[in-house]
Amino acid sequence: MELKRVVVTGLGSVSPIGNDVPTTWDNAIKGVSGAGPITLIDATKFKTQFACEVKDFDPSQYMDRKELRKCDRYSLLAIAAADEAMKDANFDLENEDKDRIGVIFSSGIGGIRTFEEEVGYYFTHEEQGPKFNPFFIPKMIADIAAGHISMRYGLRGPNFGTVSACASSTHSAISAFDIIRLGKATAIVTGGAEAPITYSGLGGFNALTALSTRNDSPQTASRPFSASRDGFVMGEGAACLVLEEMEHALARGAKIYAEVVGGGMSGDAYHLTASHPEGLGAKLVMRNALQDANMKPEEIDYINVHGTSTPVGDPSEVKAIKEVFGEHAYNLNISSTKSMTGHLLGAAGALEALFCIKAIQDNIVPPTINHADGDDDPVFDSKLNFTFNKAQKREINAALSNTFGFGGHNACVIVKKFKR
Repeated sequence: MELKRVVVTGLGSVSPIGNDVPTTWDNAIKGVSGAGPITLIDATKFKTQFACEVKDFDPSQYMDRKELRKCDRYSLLAIAAADEAMKDANFDLENEDKDRIGVIFSSGIGGIRTFEEEVGYYFTHEEQGPKFNPFFIPKMIADIAAGHISMRYGLRGPNFGTVSACASSTHSAISAFDIIRLGKATAIVTGGAEAPITYSGLGGFNALTALSTRNDSPQTASRPFSASRDGFVMGEGAACLVLEEMEHALARGAKIYAEVVGGGMSGDAYHLTASHPEGLGAKLVMRNALQDANMKPEEIDYINVHGTSTPVGDPSEVKAIKEVFGEHAYNLNISSTKSMTGHLLGAAGALEALFCIKAIQDNIVPPTINHADGDDDPVFDSKLNFTFNKAQKREINAALSNTFGFGGHNACVIVKKFKR
C-alpha cells in the first residue's frame, strides 16, 4: 500500500526554560540554563539539591479547582502543552471527524508524586486503617495524560501512552507517525510529560549515582561532552506535537512546520541502566530510522543527541554517530539541549523533537552549553561540531533526534523541511 505523508501542524511546551514554545525556543537559542536550587521539595538532605524545574506554572489556567484534584502534576503539564499545540494546530473540531483524531501521550514514570503522597500517608497513619484518595490510581498511572487530553477535546481515535523510560515520548511520536501513514487516523496529538522532582524521584536517581552533585553551580552542572561531566540534571515539563496526514492538513489550510519522514527503534540487550559501551543499540536505531526514511546519512544536517552528561552515555553515543555517519559526521551539527533543560526523562524525546523542528524552521542549531576551555575530553573527536556554547546558523533540511532509556530502549525520529 502507498503510505500517507505525515506533517507537523501544532507545537506546545512547558519546560524549565519557558512555559510556551516561543519562550522555550528563544531561551534555547540564547543558551539559557533552566537549572537552580530545588523548590518543589526540601532537598537539603540529598546529595543533589538542584534540578531544572518549571517556573511560575499556574495549573488553574487550565482547570478549575475540582478538576485539579484529579490530576498529578505530570498530567497538568501535559494538558498545558497539549492546549498550546491544539490552539496552534487550529482545528475546526466542530467539523472534524473526531473518531479519526487520536492521542498518544507518554510518561516514563507517571504520577510519582501522587504515589509517594498516598503511600507515604498510609504508612505514617496505619492506625487509621486504609484511607486512600479515590483518584489515587487514575492520578498515578502513566497513560492517564493521554486520557485527559482526549476527553478535553473529545478525540476518539487511537488513545494510549507508551512507557520506555527516557525514550517514551519518541516511541509515542513513532507510533503516531505509523498509525497516520497507514491511514488509520487523520491526526494524532502526541508527546510526553514528566514531573519527577519528588523525594523518591530525587533519592532514587541519587542512589543510582546518575545525577550531577555540582550543588555549588547548578546552572553549569549539565555539561555534555566535557571532561568534568558528572551526571545528568533532572528536569520536568511537557512537550506536544500535532501530527497530521499531509493532504488533510493542506486541505484545511494548516500551517506546516515540518514533515516526519522516519522512525527507528532498537534494544541494547545489555544493561539495566547503562548504554552499550560500543553504542550497538544506538547505531542500530539510527540506521533503522534512516532506512525507514529512505535517506542516506549525508542527508542529515543536525542531530539533537541524547547527550545526558554522563561519563558512560555520552561516549557511546558519539561512537555510534561516527560509525553510522562516517566522514559526514564532521559535517554535522551535534548538540545536547539537555545542557539547558535538564533531562525530562519520558518527556525528553518530544521536547527535543520540537527543537529539531524549530531548528529546521529557523535554520539555527541550539547550543550545547557549559563547555569551558581546557575541559575537552580526549575520548571525543575534537573535529566533531558539538555546537558548544553558542547557537549556529546553517541551512537545516533534515534533523534526527536520539533518545535512549533505562532498559536499553532506543528510539529516534527524523524530520525534514516540508516540500510539496
